[in-house]
Formats: sequence, C-alpha cells, structure tokens
Amino acid sequence: MRMVRRGLLGWISRVVILLVLLCCAISVLYMLACTPKGDQEQLGLPRANGPTGKDGYQAVLQEREEQHRNYVNSLKRQIAQLKDELQARSEQLRSGQDQASDATGLRSGWDPAPKAQADLLAFLRGQVDKAEVHAGVKLATEYAAVPFDSFTLQKVYQLETGLTRHPEEKPVRKDKRDELVEAVESALESLNSPVESSPHQRPYTAADFVEGIYRTERDKGTLYELTFKGDHTHEFQRLVLFRPFGPIMKVKKEKLNMANTLINVIVPLARRVDKFRHFMQNFREMCIQQDGRVHLTVVYFGKEEMNEVKGILENTSKSQFDYLLPSTPPGAANFRNFTFIQLNGEFSRGKGLDVGARFWKGSNVLLFFCDVDIYFTSEFLNTCRLNTQPGKKVFYPVLFSQYNPGVIYGHHDAVPPLEQQLVIKKETGFWRDFGFGMTCQYRSDFINIGGFDLDIKGWGGEDVHLYRKYLHSNLIVVRTPVRGLFHLWHEKRCMDELTPEQYKMCMQSKAMNEASHGQLGMLVFRHEIEAHLRKQKHKAGSKKT
Repeated sequence: MRMVRRGLLGWISRVVILLVLLCCAISVLYMLACTPKGDQEQLGLPRANGPTGKDGYQAVLQEREEQHRNYVNSLKRQIAQLKDELQARSEQLRSGQDQASDATGLRSGWDPAPKAQADLLAFLRGQVDKAEVHAGVKLATEYAAVPFDSFTLQKVYQLETGLTRHPEEKPVRKDKRDELVEAVESALESLNSPVESSPHQRPYTAADFVEGIYRTERDKGTLYELTFKGDHTHEFQRLVLFRPFGPIMKVKKEKLNMANTLINVIVPLARRVDKFRHFMQNFREMCIQQDGRVHLTVVYFGKEEMNEVKGILENTSKSQFDYLLPSTPPGAANFRNFTFIQLNGEFSRGKGLDVGARFWKGSNVLLFFCDVDIYFTSEFLNTCRLNTQPGKKVFYPVLFSQYNPGVIYGHHDAVPPLEQQLVIKKETGFWRDFGFGMTCQYRSDFINIGGFDLDIKGWGGEDVHLYRKYLHSNLIVVRTPVRGLFHLWHEKRCMDELTPEQYKMCMQSKAMNEASHGQLGMLVFRHEIEAHLRKQKHKAGSKKT
C-alpha cells in the first residue's frame, strides 16, 4: 500500500513539474510574440526615438482603438438585428408548434428556437443563391432583365421615373435615402474591420466612395455593388452586398363588411352644364343602378346656369329609366340621396369641398372628393371603401388621365364610344401621379386635420396642401394606381388671374394632357412624314408605268 502511495506521489510530482515547464514555455512564447518587431517591420508605426516619439504612438493607438470600437458597435447592431429577426421567426414557429400540439392534445418540451435560427439562416442563404449575384440567369426576352439604378453620395440615377421623378435626383423619400446610406455605411464597416483589413491599412471614409449600383428582385432581395478608391491610382475596392427579403409573415386577418358603408360624393361646380350632364350619366349607372350606397353633394358657385344643373339633378332623382337591371338596388327608381348647395362668389375648389364635407349632419361618413371631368366605376367605389378607415387610413388613388382623343385617333370622326376609349395603355393616357385632388377619407379625419386652406383661390394648390397635412399626421396614406378611376380629357384654359405658381402648374398639366411623347413627335414632324409618303407614292407610280 505504501509503495502504491509513494509511486502515486512520484507520478503527481512529475506531472506538476511538467505543468510548470509548460507554463514557462508559454510565458516565453508570449513575451516573444509581444516584443516589438525590428525597425524594418515597423513601417506603419513611428519609432520611439523618431521625430514624433510617444505622441506618434498614442495617435496610432487611438486610431486603432477607434476602429476597433466602431467595429464592435457595428457587430452589436448586426447582432441586435439578427436577434430581432430570429425572435420573430421563433415566435412564428412556436405558434405553429403550439397549434399542432393543441390539435393532438400533446405538449412537448421541445424548444424550436435553435431550429428556427437554422431555418432562417438557411432561408436567407437560399435567397442569395436564387438571386442573380454569383451567376447570370437565363431570361426569355430583353424586357425580362431587371435593370440597375446607380447612385453617388449626392444623386440617384434611375430608369423608372414616372412623371413626378427625374432621371437624376436627390433621394427625397426617407426610406430610399436611409437604404442607400445604410449600404454605404455597411461597406465602410467591412472595409475598416480589423478582421478583414491589414494593421497598416488607412481607414476608409465616405469620401472614398466612387459610385454604386443597385437593383431589387422583389421576391428575393436587393443587390448592391459599391466601389471605393483604392490605395493607389487606378486601384479600387468593390464590395457586393445583398439585403435578402425574409419569409412572408401573416400580420393580421380581418373580416370587412361594407354593406352599410355610405359614400358621400362631393362635387364643386361652376357652370359647365354639359360636363355635369355627362357626369350624371356615369353617376346614374355606377352609383344608383349598380352600387346603391352613395349620396351626392353638389356645391355650386354663382347663379348662372344654376337652374339647368338643378334640373339635371331633379331628372336623375325621378330616374325615368327605360329598364332596371335585376341587380339594381332598392330605391334606385326614386333616387333622392343628393344635396344641392349654392354659394356666392368666385369659384374655389377647396372651399366647395370644405363646405360640402362640413354640411353633412349624419353619422361619420366616407367622403369622395370628385370633379365633373372624372369617370369612375362601381368597382372603384369598393376600392375607396376598402382603403379607408376612420382614425387610421386615408386613400389617395392615382387616376389614369386620358389623352386628347382627337390626337389619339387622328382627327377623324371614328372616335370610339367613351367606354372603349377608357383603356389603360401608354398610347391612350398616363398615370396622373402629380395629382392629389381625387381622394377618399372619412369626414371625422377631414375635420380633425383642419380641412382645406380656404385662402387658396382658383385652380390648384389646395389638394396638395391637404395631402401634406395628412403626410405630417399619424394617419396611413394609401397611394396607389387604380384601374377604375379616369380623368376625361378636356381643353384646359389657364386664366390670367392665377398666381405665377398656380399658372405654372396649370400649364404643366395642360402639356401633359395632350398626347404621348411619340404622338406629339408625329405632329411636330407631320410635314416631313407627308413629304416622305408623297415620295413613296410617286416611286410606286413610276414603277407601274
């Protein structure tokens, strides 16, 4: 027993000695590793006996410390974002697991969080693999390619401009501006990362950014390719970043019953009897015969032609229809849901709409601000209802504006009926994305926001002012093109009484309304085209003889 104990003690003593020697060896290696290198390898740091001395060391150390601090902060932000995403994904999977357990009557103690994290990471990697990042994708036609937009620190250069945006512009929308700034900052963090950069590399700043390109594949994500100046002339650093779109998540499910949602269509008017007669033909068909849940408020300025307008309303209320559809709502044969308000003074669209909205004495009603040169369908009325909610949402549809039919159809008598003209094509019209006059909102929201600015007279300006007030509020502004709302072409006259800004807006609208770019070009060069046709006809006649 003693021999065993003595042998055990001897073995323990040998192990202790070996551990001591190992610790000494590690200490020596650590000292060698931490000893400053020779002069030839210290090109990035000033020597202690050099001209900068201790101050130079401190400056370099502070710079490296700042880089490490920025990198740590960047990692913390990324970790926080990943935690949020993983938590949301885990809650979604846990909810599904709980539902499955409830259905079977079983409750397991399995924690889905690790699997959720793995699933999310696999999904994000799959988005990168599916996108056109590492290799090209075969496309059927030249129109299937998704183009890039390019940008610098100051400007964005874009292909899809619409009518309110420009080929070159500063990113006005906050989400777009923040998106590009975040991409540049992420690239700089990567370039200045201590893990990826050499110890003697200069720090990169936003001033080194040359240009970037980006494009979005809506089912996959956004690809960014960012270029920075390199360390030498003609050298560059390029970073490719990808913002993958996450999986679709259900936010809420709700049942909407619009059976009793009345729309009060408010139309300000001064003279224009013929236009009002056409408007009421559309109103009779869409609102009275098909929808049946509409009230009409006409706010009329002045007394000239007032009796004609009231007569049209009275005839509509009698509704002497030649026929009624089986689906016609009850009461359509004797429509009385209209209000006529007469105002003195010069025409003011904002005042007319404001008075019409405040005149309503019933319960909270959905308002549709409309003009007499507007054509809408019964489907649009439901779109109006579905995209508004009192205290939460207002609806600003982008309507389709019709070009001059006389230009479109060649100044001949073969202009088709109105219903056949109202097709959404680039040859027939354009999305009027600079207009904010046609809008759906609940009366309570209109009153709470303060209504229209009644100091604005004449044409234009009042609708933009109201739109901006909603943008500055906590209400959701729904802005989207709609297929059932049309602005009918009419000759526009810009009056001398308008302010310079109003007159400019009126003239711009007038220029937009006439025809497409190609159609206007055909008019400008019509003499050359006619000369060409005469030459071709002459050549054809010469060959026959």
